[in-house]
Parts: sequence; C-alpha cells; structure tokens
Amino acid sequence: MKKHFWKIEYSITLFVIIAIGLLLIPTKFVAPKEASYISEWNHIFHKMEYVFSAMNAHADSDIIKGFNKAKTNEERELFMMNLLKPYLRLSELNEHQEKKYNTHYMNSLKVLPDEDFYFDNLYRASNNHIVGIKDVKNTDIYHPAFIMLFDVNGLRGPNTWGRDIFGLNIFIDGKISPLGTGLSTQQLQKDCSTEGSGVFCSQYYRIGGDFNE
Repeated sequence: MKKHFWKIEYSITLFVIIAIGLLLIPTKFVAPKEASYISEWNHIFHKMEYVFSAMNAHADSDIIKGFNKAKTNEERELFMMNLLKPYLRLSELNEHQEKKYNTHYMNSLKVLPDEDFYFDNLYRASNNHIVGIKDVKNTDIYHPAFIMLFDVNGLRGPNTWGRDIFGLNIFIDGKISPLGTGLSTQQLQKDCSTEGSGVFCSQYYRIGGDFNE
C-alpha cells in the first residue's frame, strides 16, 4: 500500500515539475529574442543619427528646392526616400509582399490604413529590415516633418509596434528623435505594454526601459 501511495506522490511531483517547466520555457525563449530586437533598434537609431548628420553636412540648395517643389505627401516621401537610398540600400517590396505584411499594435489591434502609424510604401534595406517613411507635413522645427518605421526582423512576425517595429521622427532641420520623445516615463511605460500601442517603446527602450508583457 505504501508503495502505491509513493508512486502517486512521485507522479504528482513529476507532473508539477513538468508544468512549471512548461511555463518557464516561453520566457526563456521570448526574453532573449525581445532583447535582441531592442539591441537592434538601438543600433539602427545610432546609424540613423549618423545618416542624417551626413545628409545635413552635404545638403545643398538643390535638395531644398526639391522639397519645396514637392506638392504632395507622396512626392515628399519619394524625395526623402531617394535621399536615404544610398545610405540604407533600399529596394521596394513587391505587391505580394506588401499585401502580406500587416502590422499590429502591442495591444493586438491591427494598424488600420487611416491611422497615423500606417505606412503605405515599404522598402527592404540591405540588412533585410523593413523601412517605411511617412510625410506628416509640418514645417516648423518643433514638430516632425516625417516619421519612419523600422521592422528589425523584416517580413517575419510578429510585425508589432514595440516588439519588432520601432520608429523615429524627422524634423525639418534634419534632427531625429525616437517616437515618444517628450513623454513622461510613466506615459512611455503604460504605452509600452500589452495595454498600449507599443509605438512609444521606441523612446522607452532608448532610455533603458524594460520589456513589459
């Protein structure tokens, strides 16, 4: 009889150990992946600081005239993208890839075409990052003239803001900042969670914030 109970107790203990192990496995796999995405985003931002510093140093009157001649969002976006192409080695996604690529917020809601963080035109960089640019047509130095999207692992999922998608503001004077700059730490932390959009994780991770499930 004692042997029978021992087997039952042993089985229950083994079951509990396996259950705990299964709960821990996702964390062990997800955390390093998220950390690598954050590290890649920080690398991208440093690179873009260099890119815009170089562009500003070589800006001439033709570039200024080009922006002034552009009358639509699409023309301005194309002009900016052509300036960036030599630095990022961009190529357009084909129609099938664009249709297949759908983005989401961290709260699992889909990014819709009429929303601020939906990008119509997407490009693939030489390192397989997905890059998007959007003209928001502000002409003063206090508001961004463009915003950019970077998907750090390309077409592969989750294609979600704050997980593998991050972004930055581009100002008319050529300066850049992560999306969410100027918000309080509490606001950034709230947005960079499963209750928020994840868009402002771009700044939250730049100031050392931790990934929140």
